[in-house]
Order: sequence, then structure tokens, then C-alpha cells
Amino acid sequence: MLQSEVSPISWTGKPIVLIGLMGAGKSTVGRRLAQRLDLPFVDADSEIESAAGMTISEIFDKFGEAHFRDGERRVLARLIDDDTPKVIATGGGAFLNDDTRTLILDRTLAVWLDAEPHVLAERVSRRDTRPLLRDRNPIEVLTELARVRNPVYALAPIRVESIAMPHDVTVDAILEALGL
Repeated sequence: MLQSEVSPISWTGKPIVLIGLMGAGKSTVGRRLAQRLDLPFVDADSEIESAAGMTISEIFDKFGEAHFRDGERRVLARLIDDDTPKVIATGGGAFLNDDTRTLILDRTLAVWLDAEPHVLAERVSRRDTRPLLRDRNPIEVLTELARVRNPVYALAPIRVESIAMPHDVTVDAILEALGL
């Protein structure tokens, strides 16, 4: 059984935002968590693609990562601003933006899905849609991203391990951390 790194907290109905590296399970776990809580689920990357009329990869290719991150920040602000209880899956880099991180920490309950680079690499190898991995060694990239990003992700009030187990195990660990 997975354990979160905090004592259970009382969830107050704030939006729940899942953060973590690509492949941690934010979208898959998020959908299942939302279903279990009977809440709407929103995938921020899908919302960005819809707003831009192009895929994340196309945005990266045409405008660069900085432009993508700015759009990501605006979309997340819109999703969080309505204060409706929901589960939101973010992109892996969203929480690194100072303004986005402040908004998430102030207005939502952030849950870090933490996974080892070898688990992430196995998961992301199933699809070729990750701009940061294009033509690169996934283990090397994910190890470096973890080194840089994990200290920032650690600012989230809840950390749950995302291991090579069925996603419902991770959902159960989040619910336990939420005191549910």
C-alpha cells in the first residue's frame, strides 16, 4: 500500500491539482480520482490544445517552450479562478512557473505524484508525443528533470508515490491523504 508523506488533511472542496513529471499519471489518476469523488476532471494540456487549436508538440515547434508556458499559465488561472471543486491534471512544467505555482498553492490543494525516472521512462515510451523527449534518451532526460524539478514539486502539501502498480492504488493513496 502506498503512503503519502503527510498526515491526512481535511479536504475542504478546493480544486485538487495534480503535479509531477511527465508519465507520473496525472491525467489517468486524475480521471479516476475525479470519478471516485464525483467531480469534474480537467486536463490542462487538453484545454491548452483546444484554446490554441494545435497540439502541445506543434506549439513547442512553432512558438517555443516559453510561449507554451505562458499559455499554460493563463489556462490554469482560468480553470482555477472559478473555484469549482474539480480535479485538474497539469503539465509537468506548470508548477515551475512562479505565478502558476503561487496560484496553485493559494487557491487549490496540490498533490505531487512522485515517480522514479525508470518508471516514468517506461510509461512515456508508450507514446511519442513528448516534446522534451524527442530524439533523446528518456531515462537521462527524466533523471535530469527530476533533479531540477523535484525540489519545487516538494512544495506541494501532499506527496504520493506513483509506482508501477494499478492507478487505483495511487488514487486510494490520494484519498487517504485527503482524509477520505
